[in-house]
Amino acid sequence: MIELHTQFITKNGKKEFAVLPYDEFLKLQEMLEDLENLRDLRLAEEEDRDSPDYSLEEVKAMLDIS
Repeated sequence: MIELHTQFITKNGKKEFAVLPYDEFLKLQEMLEDLENLRDLRLAEEEDRDSPDYSLEEVKAMLDIS
């Protein structure tokens, strides 16, 4: 986990915005992309779980290829 050096901009005493150093922002962005990719992979694996598997020989036979 990365350590964040966040500064807050307030409005009427309430936090409105968070400001990060740019390199920390890039690290967070990369981590979020990795998490999104992992989620997509897991969803694809779940969808594929019920799909039948075919060997190369079976596919060749189905397509009548020698």
